[in-house]
Amino acid sequence: MLAETLAALRPADPRAIADARAHQDRLTKPRGSLGALEEVAVRLAGAAGVSPPPMPEPAALAIFAADHGVHARGVTPWPQEVTVQMVHNFLAEGAVANAFAAQIGASVTVVDVGIAADLPDDARLVKRKIAYGTADLSRGPAMSGEEAVRALEAGIGVARDLVASGARCLITGDMGIANTTASAALIAAFTGRDPAAVTGLGTGVTEETHARKIAVVREALQVNGILMEGRPDPHGLKLQEAARVLAAVGGFEHAAIAGFILGGAAARVPVILDGVIAGAAALAAAALSPAAVDHCVAGHRSAEPGHSAALEHLGLRPLVDLELRLGEGTGGLLAHPLVCAAVRVMHEVATFDSAGVTEKHM
Repeated sequence: MLAETLAALRPADPRAIADARAHQDRLTKPRGSLGALEEVAVRLAGAAGVSPPPMPEPAALAIFAADHGVHARGVTPWPQEVTVQMVHNFLAEGAVANAFAAQIGASVTVVDVGIAADLPDDARLVKRKIAYGTADLSRGPAMSGEEAVRALEAGIGVARDLVASGARCLITGDMGIANTTASAALIAAFTGRDPAAVTGLGTGVTEETHARKIAVVREALQVNGILMEGRPDPHGLKLQEAARVLAAVGGFEHAAIAGFILGGAAARVPVILDGVIAGAAALAAAALSPAAVDHCVAGHRSAEPGHSAALEHLGLRPLVDLELRLGEGTGGLLAHPLVCAAVRVMHEVATFDSAGVTEKHM
């Protein structure tokens, strides 16, 4: 499934991009007056291969949940059982992500790709468990290569199913106590940044715990033989090396989200990225297939420092900057109406010719 998806991926269509820019310039507004929204519309046209691009609705949020062996290193004050407790909360529609999804009419799919517990059957829960959490990434690889591929394919499968059921925009979500540690390791590995520069406070840690977290990320990179300094652009990494890095220091939810991005991109359906976990996963997806980034929109900028580093490396501009650090897909959900507004302009705003409005000549 992974090989098939990678083979199906195509970069943005340059003709559709040119058509979208030309159309923007004919609309009854000063050129460039909608700022970043114009670029979003052009980006989606290139991804879809047609201008104007299809409306990115309905939207579907997928929350990938997993646990992490590195939790044992004391990188977070939250107990590991909170992962499964929050999954129950999602299923009961009691989380912030549920409230934001209801506001925009998005469906919510919860996917178990590696929770360290067994969950009862639920029609709203997709079970794709790879293992009961990853191994401790600071002692060796977090997962085997086979496990990483299975997690990637779990994400691809969810993306395919949601698109087949009518979704025209995918939004990434995550849940996993200690997953910001794995995110920092992935971001440091793929961008070459120092762990101290990309490791944040996560869900609120003390200064002492933060220092331990940075040290653990540094250990993880060293024990797994991942060089940080001067690491090349992830787009230049060989496929095997990109997969090795993902398996070494990623989480099952990171791999699944990377697959989710690849699956959406292969179907030419836009993917709105959430925060730092999605940013780390997007770096992995981009390393596996550079064209995947052409199909992504950065929903927001997280308060986590690593997220800014990931977005800069990916060349993505966030639509919302509200100092969010919740995860779950909340930032992506908030950005969805802006993405829709950008595309609606292309469909509904009159051109100077059709409206009989005189253009500015200079």
